[in-house]
This record gives sequence, structure tokens and C-alpha cells, in this order.
Amino acid sequence: MENKQKLKMAGLLAISVSLVIISVQWIDYYLWFSFGVVISAFFLFLVRFERKVIDAREIVLLAVLAAIAAVSRIPFASIPSVQPTTFVVMMAGFVFGKESGFIIGVVAALASNMILGQGPWTPWQMIAWGLVGFSAGLLRNQTFMQKTWGKVVFGVVWGFLFGWIMNMWGLIAFTGPEGFLDFQVLLPYFMGSALFDSMHAVSNVIFLLLFSGLWVSILQRFKTKYGLLE
Repeated sequence: MENKQKLKMAGLLAISVSLVIISVQWIDYYLWFSFGVVISAFFLFLVRFERKVIDAREIVLLAVLAAIAAVSRIPFASIPSVQPTTFVVMMAGFVFGKESGFIIGVVAALASNMILGQGPWTPWQMIAWGLVGFSAGLLRNQTFMQKTWGKVVFGVVWGFLFGWIMNMWGLIAFTGPEGFLDFQVLLPYFMGSALFDSMHAVSNVIFLLLFSGLWVSILQRFKTKYGLLE
């Protein structure tokens, strides 16, 4: 049964990634594909809870965390790559698990872009932030993730991985798949984003060092007291 669920989740992730790739081919329909990714994320949630009655409080909690992650981008919009969204998504995945983390990341990207601006980059941001939450939940029981330094390393890695995922969209959109085979295009493109990726990584570290203990404590208290998302 466990293997079956893993196969289902892998299949849904593959569908989401496929939707992102297709969105490059039909660039004018990016918003439809964005909602397609959201639907896939909620199917992922339903697969996880297929044998459990979903409490309305759990849906509300996911919505609130997604809203916090989305709104937190806005005050930092003028500072490139600096925002606490990655931190919020990571904390949610760490406490509530990979499926919840994935959903919160996906919805946060779509919701925040309703204010900051939708575009063909939206599905890629949704997948990137969704994977932040998914991987945080996937690794949450590992020893290193129980330590502050482990969370910091995780935040640094995703500061760069997020930028590289968005670089993939840029290369495919503006140069086509052949851009990945041309190092004269690939290397300068990725080097050009290094500063912004570093800023993202550093901001993750700052938020983790300042607030990770408090956030984990609060979210864990909600989870334990009300039995949410066990």
C-alpha cells in the first residue's frame, strides 16, 4: 500500500511538471496551466487522506498558511529574490508533511502573483515552491533536519535550486531546449542569476536563524493540540 501511494504521488508530480513544460509551448495559456498545477496539488492532498475524513480545520489551516506565504512576498517585492515565502513553505512542510508543504507552496505562488503579476513564469514558481515544501516534509525525520544547521543548509540549497528552476524556464522560453546544449548561453545565464540566488539563500538563512524555532513550536502546538494533519 505504501509503495502504491508513493507511485501515485510520483505520478501526480510528473503530471504537474508536464503541465509546466506544456505551458512553455502554449505560453498564452499559462493561467490555465497554473490552475492545472493547483488541481494536481489538491489531488496529491486527497491521495494522502484517501482513508481519512478531512477535518474542515485542516483545510482552513492550509489556506491560512498559504495566504501567509503569499502575502509575505509583497512587502519585500522591491528587493530582488528576498522574501520569507520559502521559509514559510519550508516550515509548513517540516511540521505538517510533504503533501501539505507541496500544496501550500503551489497555492502561495499563484495567490501572490495575483497581486504581483501573473505570467508564464507562474507555473514554474508554483512547482519550485511546491517542491520546497515537499522536500522539507520528505526529509523532516532525518537527523540533520532536526538541527538548526541542517535547516540552514536546506535553506541555502533551495535558495539556489529555486533560482536554477526559474533559469530553466528562462532558457526554454527565450532560447528553446537547445539553450541547454550551448554552454556559451547556459553558463553566462546561470552566472548572471548567481547574485540573486545568493540573496535568496542568505534571506532564507536569516529567517531560519531568527524564526525557525518559534514557527516550529507554534505549528507543532497546533498540530498536537487539535490533532491536525497527523
